[in-house]
Amino acid sequence: MSEEGQGHLARRARPNLKDEAADFLRDAIFAGRFRPGDRIDQDQIAADLGVSRLPVREAIITLSTEGLIDMMPRRGAFIARLTRDDVLDHYVIFGVLSGLAASRAVEVITDDQLDDLATLITAMGTSKDPVAQEQMNFRFHQIINKAGSSRRLTMVLGQLSKNMPTRFYEFTQGWADRAICEHQAILDALRSGDPRLASAVVAMHLRSGGEQAVKMLDSLDFWPKQDR
Repeated sequence: MSEEGQGHLARRARPNLKDEAADFLRDAIFAGRFRPGDRIDQDQIAADLGVSRLPVREAIITLSTEGLIDMMPRRGAFIARLTRDDVLDHYVIFGVLSGLAASRAVEVITDDQLDDLATLITAMGTSKDPVAQEQMNFRFHQIINKAGSSRRLTMVLGQLSKNMPTRFYEFTQGWADRAICEHQAILDALRSGDPRLASAVVAMHLRSGGEQAVKMLDSLDFWPKQDR
């Protein structure tokens, strides 16, 4: 390959710095490192990530459209004052749309995909690695959503999934056992061939996740004192 071609591949292989900065900010918000009302120090974040201010600025604009950051003219950017209902509603909305995907998946999901879901449930139960368990949890839902989603629904679910607390394993004891039990109920619903049941079980599962997320953020003293 020519040097020009190698250089082109190298440029394409570089990560999207805006997305990296956005992921960093989301994780920091939902891990409680930033609190509602905190001012964002763009220079510090850029230094922490080893990037210029531009991708950090772009990430802040992205998160402002997602409702996680408020941009104040001539004052800067601040963590939005989310409420418990904001967090729970996000999960409920995600659950309704995931339920739609599940109801459609009932008609098209393959035996191999169902077997993959069963394998993930078993592996999640036997794993002692909480990081791996969370990755398997994500993969479980990804299989169902991809099987039953239109292109538009896939895009919306992808956007919604970004604005959810991660790393439950650090703060929520027993979350994996609860998820495994609920995943089995989802798999049973998919195998039953009942679209309404599949939709309802998935929606209940995500609402349960939202309730856990609120409790997790409570444990981190995430909410302003006046909102507690």
